[in-house]
Amino acid sequence: MALTIFILKETANLETRVAATPDTVKKLAAMGAQILVETGAGLNAAQSDDAYTAAGAKIVKDANAGLKEADIVLCVQRPETGVLDKMKEGATLLGLLQPYAFSSIQPSFEKRKTSAVSLELVPRISRAQSMDVLSSQANLAGYRAVIEATAAYGRAFPMMMTAAGTVAPAKAFIMGAGVAGLQAIATARRLGAVVSATDVRPAAKEQVESLGATFVMVQSDETKEAETKGGYAKEMSDDYKRKQAELVAETIKKQDIVITTALIPGRPAPILVTEDMVKTMKAGSVIIDMAVEQGGNCPLSEKDKTVVKHGVTIIGHSNLPARIPVDSSQLYAKNMLNILTLMLGKEKTELKFDFEDEIVKGFTLVHNGKPVHPLLQSEPKKK
Repeated sequence: MALTIFILKETANLETRVAATPDTVKKLAAMGAQILVETGAGLNAAQSDDAYTAAGAKIVKDANAGLKEADIVLCVQRPETGVLDKMKEGATLLGLLQPYAFSSIQPSFEKRKTSAVSLELVPRISRAQSMDVLSSQANLAGYRAVIEATAAYGRAFPMMMTAAGTVAPAKAFIMGAGVAGLQAIATARRLGAVVSATDVRPAAKEQVESLGATFVMVQSDETKEAETKGGYAKEMSDDYKRKQAELVAETIKKQDIVITTALIPGRPAPILVTEDMVKTMKAGSVIIDMAVEQGGNCPLSEKDKTVVKHGVTIIGHSNLPARIPVDSSQLYAKNMLNILTLMLGKEKTELKFDFEDEIVKGFTLVHNGKPVHPLLQSEPKKK
């Protein structure tokens, strides 16, 4: 019997992406699956209902119609509890499910005996690179952050020599050299800015310099162990943070653009740019706080708002990939397709949870209503 896969229309505020494109729908249909798409699901990402129909999907009028039939439900942002409670018993939800705050919706999965696959938890190993949603979305977010800075900055990025005089290049400082930070460095450099960057991981120095940027970092024994096995930055000691803050404070004074990207999974974002630092920046400078969703790297940033403080424009877009929805949806959908291909196996008649596979074990939160991930087993349930 063919599996039924349902693509939800996103309802989260400012979310413009879609979990599957006509291209990936065509490939899923070729595997023998029946594909249902909620009407209008792809419109914000320039994907029409007609395009999905041509790819082999059936358009359904609302979420309830699709949830009633679906064995597999695909989303970008996690749906509201009302949607989860209407999923077919035994079905599986795949998407960005906010695993560190999952306990509030866990009862819905227990009640319906449904399963949850959280794409944030795809292991950072070579075999899983094609499934790594966080990396693909962070890449576009880093690019978009620079575009947002360019739009808000009242001057040109590159040096320009004209008969009327010379325009100096913008100076951009990227804080955090992960996937988003490296793309921000590359984009700012392509636009002609003079770029410097910082990161607590010494391994980032070579990557930053290979892109033509200057690396700014306090060297210490602590930095030798500043990276987790999963490739994320560890939280540093208070003493290291103080020394790094002093170095950053001196660097920030000279910058026109500051882009902060520092996140620690499951924790509030570390404060990197204090109000005192903002006060030292030149009037007309711009800060893009890419960590605003988790509290922000600057205490003055406000989620989904642009504010001006001490003459500095501070931009707090919480969902930068959604501001470039066509490309971000295409990459997200390809990541999702690769995950489904892994879990469907050769027969492609059912979604298989092979917990001997470190990828499946890593991203599965709940299986048939039972919590299976350490995050949930150690996390007290909300009453």
